[in-house]
Amino acid sequence: MNGIIPVIWPTAAQVEEALNILGMPGQVLCAYCGDPSTEWDHLRPLVVNQQPTGYISEIHNLVPACGKCNQSKGNSYWYDWLFGAARLSPTTRGVPGLDERAERLRRYEQWGTPTRVDFLEVVGDELWNQHWRNHAAILELMRDAESTVAQIRDRIASSGSVIEPPPTAAG
Repeated sequence: MNGIIPVIWPTAAQVEEALNILGMPGQVLCAYCGDPSTEWDHLRPLVVNQQPTGYISEIHNLVPACGKCNQSKGNSYWYDWLFGAARLSPTTRGVPGLDERAERLRRYEQWGTPTRVDFLEVVGDELWNQHWRNHAAILELMRDAESTVAQIRDRIASSGSVIEPPPTAAG
């Protein structure tokens, strides 16, 4: 799906304004837990149940995040995840000040209207359906490739062709 989701790069001024709204002038921290930021996360998920939500990659849908939070949040809605019991969520990790963080994120959501694309309406039935046929074919091909790889590994393992490396001096 990421291949069809539009990206609008923010200006430096937009990034600065976003960070100010999030209470981060001068230092970029994870909007969810306060750890150092390593990436940007989509505040509203791009894909839910393997279907695009219509949101795109743009400053009104991106917040700084740490890797733990971004990976844990996945395609969840931020509020449910922030206060939920997901592995590595701020609640699960006992991060203090979550109500204040949630309020800043609510203000951030109100800062601007995120772009939302109705892909089917924009591209039409024929092209959209072709995309999903291609998607299904790729997934099937990937399953076939995994099966072939497993067979190759099994044959190599049973052939005796794999030679164990000699032990190291420490071993």
